[in-house]
Formats: sequence, C-alpha cells, structure tokens
Amino acid sequence: MKHIDEARLESDLAYRFQYLAEFMDFGEAEIAAIHASAPLLAPLVPGLVNAVYEKLYGYDATWRHFVPRQTGYEGAVPQSIADVSLDHEMIRFRKEHLGRYLAALVTRPYDGKMVAYLDMVGKMHTPKAGSPELDVPLVQMNALMGFVADAMTSTILGLGLERDVETKTVRAFAKLLWLQNDLINRHY
Repeated sequence: MKHIDEARLESDLAYRFQYLAEFMDFGEAEIAAIHASAPLLAPLVPGLVNAVYEKLYGYDATWRHFVPRQTGYEGAVPQSIADVSLDHEMIRFRKEHLGRYLAALVTRPYDGKMVAYLDMVGKMHTPKAGSPELDVPLVQMNALMGFVADAMTSTILGLGLERDVETKTVRAFAKLLWLQNDLINRHY
C-alpha cells in the first residue's frame, strides 16, 4: 500500500497532481493520445468554443458572470446582463482565451508549468485570482465542466477514428477533464 501525505495534497500542487494522475492512470499513453488528437481537433476548436458560449448564454446563472470586467480585458464593460451579447467584444476576448486553453490541452507538455496553468484556470474563476468581482459558484463550474466533457466526447466520437484510438482518446480526455475539475474544486 502506497502512503499518501494527505496534508501535502492540500499544500503541494505538483504532489496533488501526481497523486491524482497516478490514481486515475493518467500517464504518458494518455498524454500521447491527447497530443495525437491535436491535428484533428484544432479545426474544430472554434465550433467547440461557440457551443460552450451558446450554452453559457442560455442561462442567467452562468451568463451573469460576464458582466464584471474580465482580467486582461481593456475594452468597454457591460452595465448589465442584457448588455452582454454573444458578439460583445468582451465575449470575443473570452472566446479567444477558451480557444487558447483548448489548444494548450492538446499541444503543451504536461509538466509543472502546465499543471500550474491548469490550477490557475480553476483559481481565476474565484476572487482568489484575476478579477476580485469574478466569483463563479462551484455549481456553475461543475455544469460547465460537465458540458465541456460531453462536447469533447461527442467531438472525438465524430472524428471517425479507429475504435481502439477512439477509445484511448475519449478515456484520456475524460481523465484530463477530471484532473482539471479537481484543480477547479480545490479553490472553493
């Protein structure tokens, strides 16, 4: 039986990620499957991004979080939820961020810098990082991650991959998104 320092899981990001990755069997084979999908998924990223934002736009509980100024955004800030359309310049700015995030998932090495990036993705949706006005409730983050996980699975299943490659890729992304979800949840 392997000993896990549970207190360290809360204080050492690399240790936490290593433990979770090992527990879920997320290793080199899963990373290779994710990276191998990059050329096929890259052209589909704009559609995935649009699908995510259309889903977010469908609910006031998710869309209201686009009223406060987003970190790094310098343009006009909407005054109310009614002022934030899908083509608002701040939404375009946020869509670019999501597109870069999805590209990072399929291209970057899963090293300490990537783990810190995934952790910051979780943290930036809370007042602990980025905009102090941005405080997305955990239920909304979980809803988003569930939608993204399903969208990724559906997209991968639509690529026409050989069955064994398809299975490995779907499973690799499922594990990755669970790792990401933990790095969101830890900031709540």
